[in-house]
Amino acid sequence: MKKQYWLMKSEPDVYSYDDLVAEGEGMWDGVRNHTAAIHLRSMKVGDEAFFYHSNIGLEIVGIITISQEHFIDPTDEKGRFVAVKVKPVRKIANSVTLKAIKANPKLAAMELIRQSRLSVAPVRPEEWKEILKMAGE
Repeated sequence: MKKQYWLMKSEPDVYSYDDLVAEGEGMWDGVRNHTAAIHLRSMKVGDEAFFYHSNIGLEIVGIITISQEHFIDPTDEKGRFVAVKVKPVRKIANSVTLKAIKANPKLAAMELIRQSRLSVAPVRPEEWKEILKMAGE
């Protein structure tokens, strides 16, 4: 199975990329949107995701990897939603802002733009490469 790529949003004042680095491994929980939950269920160990700081910063700041596939989210009292575990891979050379992503015609179809409120979204391989290029990697 081919590696899949994702974008996962977190408010940096609640849980930042640096918080994940300090922990070494974190649980991506609290997702209550059904579409985002479907994406969590589709993730496999070894898939990679951009860590996106939402609300404050509005930028991709790092890369993370899925370290444990979905399990029942312990923060969901009804047991309907799932969580995954993630580990940091690295900070990207230069953060890539939402403004820069929106200005790039190669990224016009990106889920981040099409469904801006989605906290977990797929990233196409060509979008992944373009964002890394924008980051100076």
